[in-house]
Formats: sequence, structure tokens, C-alpha cells
Amino acid sequence: MHSPHDPYVRVRGAREHNLQDVNVDIPRDTLTVFTGVSGSGKSSLAFGTIYAEAQRRYFESVAPYARRLIHQVGAPAVGEITGLPPAVSLEQRRSAPGARSSVGTVTTLSNSLRMLFSRAGEYPAGAERLDSDAFSPNTAAGACPECHGLGRIHRTDEELLVPDPSLSIREGAIAAWPGAWQGKNLRDVLDTLGYDVDRPWRELAAKDREWILFTDEQPVVTVHPVRDAGRIQRPYQGTYMSARRYVLHTFADTKSRTLRAKAERFLTSAPCPVCGGSRLRPEAMAVTFAGRTIAELAALPLSALAEVLTGAGAGGEETARVLTGDLLARIGTVTELGLGYLSLDRTAPTLSSGEMQRLRLATQLRSGLFGVVYVLDEPSAGLHPADTESLLGVLGRLKEAGNSVFVVEHQMDVVRRADWLVDVGPLAGEHGGRVLHSGPPEGLAEVPESATRRFLFPSEDEPEPVRETRTPSGWIRLSGVERHNVRGVDATFPLGVFTAVTGVSGSGKSTLVGQVLAGVLADREAGEEAAGAGEQFCAAASGLEAVDRLVQVDQKPIGRTPRSNLATYTGLFDTVRKLFARTETARERGYTAGRFSFNVSGGRCETCQGEGFVSVELLFLPSTYAPCPDCHGARYNPETLEVTLRGLTVAQVLDLTVESAADFFSGTPAAERALSTLLDVGLGYLRLGQPATELSGGEAQRIKLASELQRTRRGHTLYLLDEPTTGLHPADVEVLMRQLHGLVDAHNTVVVVEHDMAVVAGADHVIDLGPGGGDRGGRIVATGTPQEVARSAESRTAPYLAEALGS
Repeated sequence: MHSPHDPYVRVRGAREHNLQDVNVDIPRDTLTVFTGVSGSGKSSLAFGTIYAEAQRRYFESVAPYARRLIHQVGAPAVGEITGLPPAVSLEQRRSAPGARSSVGTVTTLSNSLRMLFSRAGEYPAGAERLDSDAFSPNTAAGACPECHGLGRIHRTDEELLVPDPSLSIREGAIAAWPGAWQGKNLRDVLDTLGYDVDRPWRELAAKDREWILFTDEQPVVTVHPVRDAGRIQRPYQGTYMSARRYVLHTFADTKSRTLRAKAERFLTSAPCPVCGGSRLRPEAMAVTFAGRTIAELAALPLSALAEVLTGAGAGGEETARVLTGDLLARIGTVTELGLGYLSLDRTAPTLSSGEMQRLRLATQLRSGLFGVVYVLDEPSAGLHPADTESLLGVLGRLKEAGNSVFVVEHQMDVVRRADWLVDVGPLAGEHGGRVLHSGPPEGLAEVPESATRRFLFPSEDEPEPVRETRTPSGWIRLSGVERHNVRGVDATFPLGVFTAVTGVSGSGKSTLVGQVLAGVLADREAGEEAAGAGEQFCAAASGLEAVDRLVQVDQKPIGRTPRSNLATYTGLFDTVRKLFARTETARERGYTAGRFSFNVSGGRCETCQGEGFVSVELLFLPSTYAPCPDCHGARYNPETLEVTLRGLTVAQVLDLTVESAADFFSGTPAAERALSTLLDVGLGYLRLGQPATELSGGEAQRIKLASELQRTRRGHTLYLLDEPTTGLHPADVEVLMRQLHGLVDAHNTVVVVEHDMAVVAGADHVIDLGPGGGDRGGRIVATGTPQEVARSAESRTAPYLAEALGS
């Protein structure tokens, strides 16, 4: 029995995921870093065990009914944990934020600014005091009624809706209308209403064209469809919707990115004529503070906003002093993390993942809690080495305030600054799950089986192999790039080599590569009918003809439901199902490949619909998930599981790791190709049936890369990758880089946006943006070989790159 004053968190018998009955003691009030290769079990220990148990204990104290309202993590597989304080988690989320989300809403700074205007603003004579909601464009009380708080209005006209007036309505003159049945329905309704759908559009009367395209009426008529031979089509009630109404409705409400993009092609966007883009009602815009409206203050960079508030709050009333003091303290945390160039009204979708991560961290750090365990998931992910310095300062302050900071991390600069190091491994999956070292970082030097050791203590006896710099086979030249903070930039990308694009967070790297370069190439691939997503951000582009194909590999999930998994995404499961269908038992029973899919009825367990688990309602307790009582998690019905392939059922094959499956399917070329590429990118530890929802962004990116590598490549391909090393241990980075350099050796081009200086040092060409972020960035400050960029006096990347090069 440990004393209540025991200074350690003591974990006994941790068995979550691949953890092998782990026992470990971690001191509180320290900066503790968990390291290990991807899939080693470090996140299972930090998040799946320690944080999950802290959450479970908290929920035990909450009223049962209230627990229904809170998303809960399950009880971890662990013997016991003692000395565990309350915990706060900050995990990475790579989901795309909505258009109404902004820096102000992410940090909650907008709430404080609205309160300042409501309570301490200067109102016009005789005006009523407004509630803080009246200063928000996201509420009915504050949003401009014309643009609904968006600041821009979307309009359309006849030329956009009907690009070819020589066509009749039946021939598809109204290009904005949907296809398939819905479009046919609208044509049939128009026909029933008495409009001629077979005359060329230009020959219709002007008043008819106006009504068809722009009416707000929605008449309902009985439609008698023309009967096709052999089909019975009954009359039905059809509702008419004008082309404009359909486009605006789709643009505003659809959840489909494809439908929204199509609708956007038929719209023009302009600042709202009523609010001038401020997004607010006139009553709110009439209130000022320090002589400025709330929209004007929200548009200032945070560093400039802090100066205005400091001057205004100094000699004002008590209310203004208190509210400006709170705002300044909150802004201080954000600017300390290097984000002073952002403004409150900057929309969240335009932020880089590094900026979003630090905004969330700043919000957590302002909570003022002490005596808790903060569990952070790779807080340095997406950060330039210069930004990592400020992050370490903030984490240190968090510890000094009386908290324990537990960090899952791959960045060696952060590992070196830790008070305590927990290294998990030695390898991934079933070859990991053991604690190799728990103690001060310097103790890891005595653990030879650790994969982290050689990166933390690089040996001077083993110099890095020097790669000969490749010569470009051509160039892509972009001139006059205008997008976000990249203004009037001319950029040149060499072909046939490995290029790294660097710069501090917010300097414009992802904008230049992921939006402009990718957009220009995608437009060329789509032909003249493309929407011009890239060309509208670029005055001119040349050299594109040398690229036969564009492949953009991002870290978005490979699927949003547990039904999508590693095997289905790579196409491996198609091969597996065909192999099962060829077995003697399957042929005797007449089973086809479809019988072995858990996504369709026939072979799957119908109790759980092939999910493997069912939701259990516990009356006034929260719903929980349990293995299916019929298939016990196997996903298939008993008859399907009677079919075996070399002694394994299809459910058991899905439970194999990639490494085990490579041995099992040895001699089957279609399966071997997919599995070997997954092994090549370091994913041998994943299970074939591992749900997409359980995969990290880095794992999803490597699965996409593996899917691409197994294809037969023809012509010159340009690969674009955005921070491919995010979430990867340095040992995994080496594996990934071998694959990417192999693509270049096969006469392709690879362009990566990257912060890992080891990767940049091994590139053939570097493009460095900056010098800062936001308005202080967006320029190319250095370009050339890594050695040339490392000598640049203006580049903030240069000193870190020089260190990586050993110069």
C-alpha cells in the first residue's frame, strides 16, 4: 500500500492494446516524455491507460444520468494505478473546421472581446445597451440579416446557370441542376407546368427564362411520367425549385464536398453590401471601444490588438480595466507560442495544422489548473524548430505551476529537455509493448535494444551517409502567386529531384504547395473544363507538360467509419475474398467473393450487421458497446466461418498483422505486392482489419503512400506530401525516406512540406519561406541546395539546417 503522499504515478499490469503486462513508476510534477517507434505502445500507455483511468475515476463521481451526456473512454485493461491525479488531455485533431470557426472562436478570445464591447463599449446617444450575443456573427441577435453573418453574399446569373443557350432544357441547358432522377424530376415538373422543355433555351420568352431560373415560388403539381417499356411508373406529386434556389440551398446546406464544389461553380462571391463584410448588424457596428468597432479590432494582428487594449484599459473605468486585463492575459499565451501575427477574424480553415495545435494548447494553458496531469499528444507536431523553443518554455511554465506534464513525443529536442523518459518498444505491435527504460533521459544510453537511443545519443563513429545531389531534369515555374499571405511570389520547383519546402508555421508552405502547385497541376489534369482552382491563385505557370500525373498524399483519414480498414482501402481484401471463394468448401456451396464481405448481407452476421459489436442501452446509464452476442466480434455468420483458407477463417485473416499476413500469403502475387509495400513503409504491426478510425494521421498517410507504391507506374509522377514525418519516430522516418528517395530514383519528382531537419538535410533542393508567419511571411527567403540555404542570413531555418548538416 502506497502513501497518499507517494510522489509517483504507479502503473501495474497494463495490458491495453499491445502492452505486455507493463509495470512502470512515473514521478509527478515532472515533464515526462513517452517515446518509441510508431505502434510500440507509448500512446496506449499514456492515453489508453493513464488518461483513460483518470477519466474513468472522474466519471464515477458524476451523477449516472449526467454521464449519458459526456463522451466516455472505456475502462482500460490495467491491474491498478495509484498516485494518479485528475488528468486533462490534449490530443491532435486533424478534422477540418467549419467556415464560421475562427481564431477567436477556437481560443474563446471572441467571447471576452464581445463582453468588453457589451459592458464597456462607447454607445451612441440614446442607444440601448446590447447583450454580448449581439456582437457575434454566429447568433441570430448579431448576424447581418442580408448575409446571415458570413460577410459575403453569393449571387448567380443566367450566364452561369445556362452556359450553352443553344441546348433545350431536356438536353441539359440548365447546367446547375442535379443529374439523375432529381434533374429529370425538375424537367418533368416544368413540362407539367406548361413550359416547353424541347425548344432551345435562347428561343424561350424572357419572362419564362426569368421564372425558371430565379423564382422563389415552389409550386406542387401531379407529374405523369412517360412510361418506359416494361416499367410501371405511377403519377406522383412533384415540387419545383428554381435553379438559383437549388444552387444556394445546396451550397449552404450540403454535407458533400463534391456537391458544394459543383454549386460554387455557379456562384459569384462579393462582400455583403449591407454590412460591408463586417458580418454584424448596424446596431453592433455603432458601438466602439478605443475609437474602433469590434470588426476593426478583430481584424488586427493579436500583437497589435494587445497594444490597443493596453492603452485603452490603462486609464479607463474599473469594468474596462478588468475585462482588458483578462483579454491581455489570454492574448499573451497565444503570442508567447509565436502566433501574434494572427487576427481574431482569421478563419480556421486557412490555418495550418501547426497553428491550430498551438491555439488549442494556448486555450488549455490559460485554465489556471494545478495539481493535474496534462497528457499531450505530440505538441511539437507541425512545428518548425524555432517554434518548438517557445513551446518548451510554455510546457516548463505549466510544470512550474504545480502540474505533471506527460507528453507523447518524437522530436528529440523535446526528449532531451525532459525530466523523465519512458521508452516503449523495442519495435511495433506484438514486437513492442514493453517499457525498456523509465528514468532520466541520460539513462537510455545504457539500453542497447532501444530504437530511440541512437537518435538521442548520435555516435560520431557512424557518420551519416552523404547522398549525391541529383540534377533537375526540368522546372515548373509559377509566377505571381496570390493566395492567403503568399503575395506576388515567383516560385520554381525542380523536376526529377527531392525538394523540401520549409519555413516557420504560418509562413505559407502549405498554401504554396498544397493549394497553388497542386491546384495548377490538378487543373491541367482535368483539362479546360476544370474550375481553375489553382490558376486563379497564379498569374502564369510553365513546365507542367513534363508531369504526366499528380499524386497528393495527405494525412486525412482513409475512412470515417470502422467498416473502412487497412485491407479494404488498399484493395487487399478483394484478393482475400477471391481466394476464399476459390476454396473447395466455398465452391461446393456456391459461395462467391461477395459472401466474404462484412458490408453486405449474405455472409455477414445480421445481428451486428457485420460491425462485430452492438450498442447496449443501459436505461439511465450511458450506452456502451459490447461484442456481438452471436458472432462474438467475428463479423460473420457461422456458415461463412466454416470456410477456411489454409486453416484460417476470413475473420482470423482480418486479425492478422501485416507482418504475419506477408508470411501467410507468400506465393500469392496480388496479396504479396500490397503487403510488401505496407512493410516497406513501416506498417507491419497493423492488423489487416484495423478500423480506419483507430489509425493516426501519419499511419493514414503511409497507407495511402503504400497504395500508390503498389501501382504500376507509367510516365513522370509528381508526389506532393504535407509533413509526411508527423507522428513518426526517427527510425520510422528513415524507412519512409528510403521509399520517397526510391520514387525519385525511378525518375519521379517528390515535393514535401517538412519541419524535420534531418529530412531537409537529405533533400536535393530546399525552398524556404518566411521570414516569419502571417503578414511577416509569405516570401521565399532562400532557395538552393541544403548547404546553400543553411548559409542564408535571412532564413530562420538556416541555423537548424546547418546543425543537421553538421556544419
